[in-house]
Amino acid sequence: MVVALTSLPLVVILFGVFGRGSPMWGHLVDTVLLVYVGNSAILMLGVGVLSLVIGLAPAWLVSAYDFPGRRTFEWALVLPLAIPTYIIAYTYAGVFEYDALLPSALSAVWPDMEVWRIRAAVMSREGAMVMMALVLYPYIYVIARASFLRQSSTVLEMARTLGRGPWDTFFRVALPMSRPAVAGGLTLVLMEVLNDYGAVKYFGIPTFTTGIFRAWFPLNDPIAAMRLSGILLLFVFTLIVFERLQRGRARFDDGARGYRPAVRRALGVRGRWLAASVCLLPLALGFLVPVAKLATWAGQAGSRALDVRFLGLILNSFSLALAAALIAVFGALLIGYAARLSPTPLLRLASRVSVLGYSIPGAVVAVGVFIPFVWMDRRLNAFMTAAFDAPTGLLLSGTLVALIFAYVVRFMAVALNPIEAGFKRLCGNLDDTSRSLGVPPLKTLWKVDLPLLRGTLISAALLVFVDVLKELPLTLILRPFNFDTLATRAFQLATDEQLARSAVPALLIILVGLVPVILLNKLIGGGGKGS
Repeated sequence: MVVALTSLPLVVILFGVFGRGSPMWGHLVDTVLLVYVGNSAILMLGVGVLSLVIGLAPAWLVSAYDFPGRRTFEWALVLPLAIPTYIIAYTYAGVFEYDALLPSALSAVWPDMEVWRIRAAVMSREGAMVMMALVLYPYIYVIARASFLRQSSTVLEMARTLGRGPWDTFFRVALPMSRPAVAGGLTLVLMEVLNDYGAVKYFGIPTFTTGIFRAWFPLNDPIAAMRLSGILLLFVFTLIVFERLQRGRARFDDGARGYRPAVRRALGVRGRWLAASVCLLPLALGFLVPVAKLATWAGQAGSRALDVRFLGLILNSFSLALAAALIAVFGALLIGYAARLSPTPLLRLASRVSVLGYSIPGAVVAVGVFIPFVWMDRRLNAFMTAAFDAPTGLLLSGTLVALIFAYVVRFMAVALNPIEAGFKRLCGNLDDTSRSLGVPPLKTLWKVDLPLLRGTLISAALLVFVDVLKELPLTLILRPFNFDTLATRAFQLATDEQLARSAVPALLIILVGLVPVILLNKLIGGGGKGS
């Protein structure tokens, strides 16, 4: 039942793609479809390449070498992941305002430099690539660092013995061994690019997500929105298939018997400070500068931003995130325990289907949820009107029910993955012993497994909580009328150029987002051998 519900939006979108067309769809195909495809593909390529460069270099340096600040950089380089793309986009737009400090300083140093050209470069498609890469590179950094730490020093020393230099060893040995991990991180980055709405909307870049919003709201054409969503799904599934195919059956780990943890090498004076600079640059640009600018704006806004409406935003956001987190963890627990009781191929397939929502952009999930909910509302309203002369109106669509359901569909994977890992760490004999004593499965789950999984369940709920708090496109489409969250309010204020007032909700989102980011870094990076 849980799997069927979470796969409902995907089924709706697939049926909508192959259903009847609309006049507006033909117009979109003739005018803007190729623009959406081109911009989305170029953004994926640019952000992917930049994220690889920004993420791999620090990951290799903190794993293989010792230099000043290495221990701090190990965890601090993950911090930009707490900043949503739409927040860093309008923050840097403010940093490069015509009358801001940085453009004024640049024009003072270089009088011939035209400030408007700097501003135009930032507010461009290429500028959006840089902004996204600065907060998405940690996906690659964390996974690559964990992979580098698990590599045996035997292999790396053998390469050096054969005369390979440090960078030659990296490109010919360490990086190929980490290819599956790096490809997995890159896939996550590209999926986030496809999901983005706030940054591309703010920078005026037409992509699939902005096209879905345009078809849904101004044009009021759900068929066109579904078809755009279907093409966007094709992009996502192509990424997933490509990542699986390039991995194949090959193994690039170092599970040899002669494993020895890699020993970090000392660098010369110039090398030490160069390595520290390489690690400091993405941290400064991706986290320190945006947070400092937001803090400056928040100080300018002062107490005016901390009014009753702001408290309402906190209540709305936290209550939605808590409800979605609890339901997602409950559903993931049922799926994980069912697979543990009966690990059949069918149940394994069901668990894989239930996590597809995380691969699907939020705008697509929103369209896939809204359409069946509207259909159910109309059928229920017609029945109640005919049978009891009591029209029900919109009980599902346009309410928090649809919004929370969409959150659960989107972030079920975030809860299921740690819960499945937690079940694998539990000894199966505990369940067998309990059931041999006549205790039914649900009571065994309650009395035996849940106490042992308490930390895992809290971590899973925390991850879902923060993802819901940051989610923008899904919330913008499905939220009830006149209902705002921290994310939607920050984006709306920034769009209206009220940057100072947008800083307070943005800082709160970042602050809450730091907790699972640091936790995730410890879970993934701390597991590496030799760390």
